[in-house]
Amino acid sequence: MAIAAIMANLSRILAWWRDVNWRACAAYSVTGVPGAALGARTLLVLPPRIIDGALGAFFIAMIPARRWLASRDVKLRLWHLSVIGLLVGYLTGIVVSTGPLTVPIFLSYGLVKGAFLATEAASSLAVYISKALVFRTFGALPADIFVEGLITGSSLMGGAFLAKRFVLKLEADRFRLLMDGLMLVSGAVMLFTAII
Repeated sequence: MAIAAIMANLSRILAWWRDVNWRACAAYSVTGVPGAALGARTLLVLPPRIIDGALGAFFIAMIPARRWLASRDVKLRLWHLSVIGLLVGYLTGIVVSTGPLTVPIFLSYGLVKGAFLATEAASSLAVYISKALVFRTFGALPADIFVEGLITGSSLMGGAFLAKRFVLKLEADRFRLLMDGLMLVSGAVMLFTAII
């Protein structure tokens, strides 16, 4: 999944290149990258079911939290992104994906549609490269798994370019609602995975 995530994020950056907020990306990534490396190392010794369950519940809880912050017009600043980047980077190193966790972060910073997709992808790309390098260093990324990641990532890359025309047509409020739905589904799946 780390390899597929690298490819998926790269394609979103390419599809929305002009919309990347590089300052937000840098603020998040400067702490997210070492956090992911530490989390990936932790993953090799920690049972992921506990983390999956906690994150699933957290994803679902973030839906009303994001709406509450938005109703009070609370906006995150660059230093918030740096603090959050370290925590989310660490969690990303441990679990398969924390993509839904970055949704309220970058939305609360004020990014929507292409700017949201591109900046979140650029930030996540750096974090997933860090994670993959740690896995490779500790022998947890053999060649067959790498090839499977390339195959999965190729289909995700195509999806990023196909989705662009639909995202451009969405109103910002509908986009935020769609992201809430993504967090709900992702949280439910992670809770289910932790239980079974």
